Amino acid sequence: MSQDTEKEPKQEKKPTTVLFIRHGENEWTKSNKLAGRTPGVYLNEQGRKQAEALGERLAKVKIDALYTSPLDRTVETARIIAAHHKLEVRQHSGLLEVDYGEWTGEEIKKLTKEKSWSQIQFYPSGAGFPGGETMYEMQARFVREVNDLVAQHPEQTIAIVGHADLIKAAVAHYLGVHFDLFQRIVISTASLTTVNFTFMGPRVVCVNDTNHNPPPPQEEKE
Repeated sequence: MSQDTEKEPKQEKKPTTVLFIRHGENEWTKSNKLAGRTPGVYLNEQGRKQAEALGERLAKVKIDALYTSPLDRTVETARIIAAHHKLEVRQHSGLLEVDYGEWTGEEIKKLTKEKSWSQIQFYPSGAGFPGGETMYEMQARFVREVNDLVAQHPEQTIAIVGHADLIKAAVAHYLGVHFDLFQRIVISTASLTTVNFTFMGPRVVCVNDTNHNPPPPQEEKE
């Protein structure tokens, strides 16, 4: 028997798994305003229930590290989840929400009348926000940060709590979907999106999983 046939096959490394989590519901998401990087935006009652339900769902999953955008709504979501794992919540500025610039705090209903709104929806790769980031800058920033964190955690599982557009942009990138189509991806509040980073490249396992979310509260009838 030759030496080559006697060699044991190389064992493939385990993937690094990233759990992308969008923050829970807040009054800004309900009112359809662009909160952006506005401070003091916290989860509402339903948002806290969503985060707690996701925390309970992930309680038996071994999470090695938890990272979050530094904004209040993401930090609050991350702390609820971290409590089930006794993990430190690590805030990274590279995970921040899009810088909406002059559009921060505006109602989406008003912004839809702007010419640049349709450009952002259908041509994000060449569009940006007045006084803020371009969409491409946002995608490049977030993907770079995620890739750096993956490199720091070989064969581990990490959770990243962030924002809808950033997670959608990352999913589009890892699927190889053109950025101009990223708005076709839906990322709901407190949803779970899982990507495995293998030696063969990223593998998108699930997107926008909300099976854990409690039903929305019923409106009281007069």
